[in-house]
Amino acid sequence: MKQMLLTMTQGTVVSLEVFFLTLLFSLPLALPVTAARMAKNRLVSGAANVFLLVIRGTPLMLQLIVVYFGPGWFVLWLKNRFGITVRLNWPRFLAANVALIINYAAYFAEIYRGGIQSIPAGQYEAAKVLGYTRLQTFFRIVLPQVVKQIIPSVGNEVITLVKDTALVQIIGVTELLHVAQTTSSRKFSTMPLFVAGAFYFVMNWGVSEAFKRLEKKLSYYR
Repeated sequence: MKQMLLTMTQGTVVSLEVFFLTLLFSLPLALPVTAARMAKNRLVSGAANVFLLVIRGTPLMLQLIVVYFGPGWFVLWLKNRFGITVRLNWPRFLAANVALIINYAAYFAEIYRGGIQSIPAGQYEAAKVLGYTRLQTFFRIVLPQVVKQIIPSVGNEVITLVKDTALVQIIGVTELLHVAQTTSSRKFSTMPLFVAGAFYFVMNWGVSEAFKRLEKKLSYYR
């Protein structure tokens, strides 16, 4: 039992690494995607729309496979078509993070867009009268209100991310659920799967509590 818990703890560390790296890069990456989606230039907004449609309209599992195997397929195509040989070392862990970052940036971008569009137009006009530039208006007036409004939606996505880290095993990353399944097969027992479920529950409980406290802290008018 002790050895099983130690092994699953190591798998949990990998899951947490994927989780935090995805959040670290997807949250800021979603901002330029949102800007592109809301751009007045039809070419830019159209490209952003296509990107969001593809990412949100296809399974994350498929995206993981494409991101990991896609560069290899491209290298093979170059070799067969033009005789160009390219050495490629594409780590599984990096590929898993790239796929998750792109996927969650798309979802966060739509959450951001909803928050920005919920701000009354009168606030933009008032800021203009007061002499604020567009950047000052966004960062000093709009963004603080948007952050406050989107916290519940972002929290839901972050909780989903905790569970989605289990999908990286599809490309061979040894995370928590992969370790649990391997241990379960070796011991002919479902206990490791229940233990993994408990680990996921604890992680999601921690995320849920963190967002509850953040939401409470931002509710300064209540």
